[in-house]
Amino acid sequence: MPRMQSRVLMALVGSPDEGYTAADLADRLGVSAAAVSGAVRALQAMRLIQRLSRPGDRRDRYDLADDMWSGVITANVPVYAQLGTLMHRIADENDRAPRSAARARESADFLTFLADRMPQLAAEWAASRHTGA
Repeated sequence: MPRMQSRVLMALVGSPDEGYTAADLADRLGVSAAAVSGAVRALQAMRLIQRLSRPGDRRDRYDLADDMWSGVITANVPVYAQLGTLMHRIADENDRAPRSAARARESADFLTFLADRMPQLAAEWAASRHTGA
């Protein structure tokens, strides 16, 4: 993750309940509003933060997205599965380079494992949050 996105994300970890405006973030981090704007757009696209609206306030506020990590990880499951499939195909077509093919298969197997297990892990996490386990 680029540095400015990381800084904005960490500032939001410690934000007040009503979140921060872009101007608040720029002031807190000692950076330009343009730098915050770019970081906020990227973090929203990754589903790590959310924009908050308050009645009577024209300025948008930002805060961490609810259950952000679980959402981000499970949203990427199709990507892991597709990468695993593609890497297996590459390994199959690379029979003249056995070490390279083995590395590709190892990576493909790991990505396939992630694609299979991430939804289960997210469900276990959600269940543990509700039971207090």
